[in-house]
Amino acid sequence: MEYLKKAVSDAVIVDEDEKVQATVKAMLQRIKDEGEVAVRAFAKQFDNWQGEFILSGEKRQELIAEVPQSVKDDIDFAHRQIKRFAEAQRDSLVSFEIETEPGVRLGQRVIPVQCAGCYVPGGRYAHAASALMSVATAKAAGVPFVVACSPPRGNSINPAVAYAMHTAGADVILEMGGVHAIATMANGLFTGKPADILVGPGNAYVAEAKRMLFGAVGIDVFAGPTESAIIADDAADPMTIAVDLVSQAEHGTNSPVWLFTDSRRIGEKVLELMPHVISEMPNADVCEAAWRDHGVVILGKDRDELVEISDTYACEHLQILAKDLEWWKTNLKNYGSLFLGEGSTVSQGDKCSGTNHILPTRKAARYSGGLNVQKFMKILTYQELDEVANLTFSAAGSRISRTEGMEGHARACDWRLRKFYPDKEWHFPVYDQKRYD
Repeated sequence: MEYLKKAVSDAVIVDEDEKVQATVKAMLQRIKDEGEVAVRAFAKQFDNWQGEFILSGEKRQELIAEVPQSVKDDIDFAHRQIKRFAEAQRDSLVSFEIETEPGVRLGQRVIPVQCAGCYVPGGRYAHAASALMSVATAKAAGVPFVVACSPPRGNSINPAVAYAMHTAGADVILEMGGVHAIATMANGLFTGKPADILVGPGNAYVAEAKRMLFGAVGIDVFAGPTESAIIADDAADPMTIAVDLVSQAEHGTNSPVWLFTDSRRIGEKVLELMPHVISEMPNADVCEAAWRDHGVVILGKDRDELVEISDTYACEHLQILAKDLEWWKTNLKNYGSLFLGEGSTVSQGDKCSGTNHILPTRKAARYSGGLNVQKFMKILTYQELDEVANLTFSAAGSRISRTEGMEGHARACDWRLRKFYPDKEWHFPVYDQKRYD
């Protein structure tokens, strides 16, 4: 393995520092102590917002009316793709019941959480697609109450974002962003509906708020800066690689983009092209900083080593511009979402292809996938054992409990043996019910 370009910064995947943690901790504590009063104060401080937080039906329709029909058509198209894929995911999860032994019925129920909070960022960009990714997936899972929020800019949230939230089925839309929006959804402020799970991307403060609240509520992923990697062989088009790397670098100055290749020619040509492609971007300063500080080009000896390198990075988005796509799909194990072939670009997945773009970063792809229907659903198990089954299972449960030194557990099994089979002779301590009658 050889680096043709290294990242300038070693902190490729770290965006929360002590200042962020201290700020978020203090804000969450104040909201815990003061509730809606604190939220109103933070909204005024950070967004200069003093209006109502819940988007009224009238204002919702006014914002929707501002969206050009062509934009609505595109959002509707993306919504159909995301919804169809999420529904297919839902249908792959099944409730079932089996009889494992005579008299033993075991089963599972798959049911949605009751309330989801969906955060839609609103910084440099209007993230309409992100609204679809979270809200539409929650609704496909069957979540009965979905709260969506996004920071206001001026007199309202972005109209296209409002339309996407509305189209996806948000029950309540909050004109609110930042840490106080995350805390509001978690605690059910202004809505009376505390979220069971919080989902959606955001800046370092939003991500840290979700991390600190995890446990009290569920979250989708531990999110950091957007990451994208391309694996390319000698047949790949260097210009396609450069264009796609730059397209992802525009997410932010701390968004790493990586190229793994077994072709020195490809690696060196991409290095040559990147400054030119970046210079033609309207946000060239952002892309240039991301590439300069966090861009990496690694030359591997063969495709097996490239798989090893890629799985170690465990990146959020992984693009394959190489021959034998099935081989790569079979052998790669750690990534958030995979884009196979020159016809597939991360931008499609980010906006409209149908798979979810809320994905694991910071190597979390080693153990987790991205946002999906299952994140909004619970697999609940149950069991029912009849008297005949108790002769076997209570006896085994009692013995295992005593092996572990858990006498109370053992006696709960013993009690059933005595109740169901009173005429048998049992040699274990047993409660004398007559003493308590």
